[in-house]
Amino acid sequence: MIVGLAVGIVFAMPEMKMPAVTKFIDGTGPVFSGAMFPFLFITIACGAISGFHALVSSGTTPKLVERESHIRFIGYGAMLMESFVAIMALICASVLDPGVYFAMNSPAALIGTTVESASQVINGWGFVVTPEMLSGIARDVGEGSILSRAGGAPTFAVGMAHIITEIFNSRAMMAFWYHFAILFEALFILTAVDAGTRACRFMVQDLVGTVVPSMANNRSWLGNMAGTTVAVAGWGFFVYQGVVDPLGGINTLWPLFGIGNQMLASMALILGTVVLFKMKKQRYAWVTILPTVWLFITSMTAGWQKIFHEKPSIGFLAQANKFRKGLDEGVIIAPAKSVADMQTIVFSNQINAALCAFFMLVAVTMLISAFFVIRRALRSDLPTTHESVVTLRNKEVRHV
Repeated sequence: MIVGLAVGIVFAMPEMKMPAVTKFIDGTGPVFSGAMFPFLFITIACGAISGFHALVSSGTTPKLVERESHIRFIGYGAMLMESFVAIMALICASVLDPGVYFAMNSPAALIGTTVESASQVINGWGFVVTPEMLSGIARDVGEGSILSRAGGAPTFAVGMAHIITEIFNSRAMMAFWYHFAILFEALFILTAVDAGTRACRFMVQDLVGTVVPSMANNRSWLGNMAGTTVAVAGWGFFVYQGVVDPLGGINTLWPLFGIGNQMLASMALILGTVVLFKMKKQRYAWVTILPTVWLFITSMTAGWQKIFHEKPSIGFLAQANKFRKGLDEGVIIAPAKSVADMQTIVFSNQINAALCAFFMLVAVTMLISAFFVIRRALRSDLPTTHESVVTLRNKEVRHV
């Protein structure tokens, strides 16, 4: 599908309507708040380097590898394909009128819930859009409204449908291609959730298994069910919080996802660096050290700002304090419509701050541990680890 979209872009040559730089470059935009550094890199997330895949694919990628010569094509090739998908998504968003893009990705608290109010607000930002334009696009894609459809998936789907209808010059098919793209994205997310849940179950069982050995047995129905329940309850909680969050769950959770993803990537690179030193191949360590330094600085800076920044639009604690103060004074602060909404916002931000702090603590702990392991490896005259000879299908793997 993505390759077909790329070919379609070459044939259609759609106009890139989103300017390279808007006035929101100062971090005051309706879609995302924060300075370009570090949040530009946090927003791109797995479009550049994916810590999630470094963790999850450690269980699935080896099943695709039959010999060492396959590793580069499968591992590095998959990451190139992911970046390719990110570029296609960027193009799909950029071919939309900026006014339409901001209508789809701005929270209802800013633009309202009607096409008239959204048009008025977005025109005030300097982007031309009319109620008829927003209603027409919603009608073309078969939706009741396209306002505040944050998260990226609807934007990608509308952009893709727009490109394909330009190729075939058939606007009547726009609804079909829109829902086709939504279905594709749903299947993509489903496989990611499946793999992530399985990896989480393994980690839960291994962790609890240090105390209760029977839990570490992957053939135990009780252990498997308990681990799966914990994993599903974990991500299910955040899905629920996102649904009930008056600020919009995606707006609250996306920075946390980006930060966590990049921290996982930095930890994967730290682990790779440790392996190189233990194998006495430290002359190659710069290959992993350089991106590790950049990712670690970026993710830790973003994490610190998301927790402690004084602006409520950026800092979790600042936003929690803002709404808590409103509760104390008996004032309902938009977009909250009730005391319950205010309490939900305070709770969500406190949870996000705690999770972000936990992520940072884990990353720093791993960095410190890696330092001591590397120091011991440098003191040894011989490699302290080596590759193990493994078998596949009752045959020794050929190292080629």
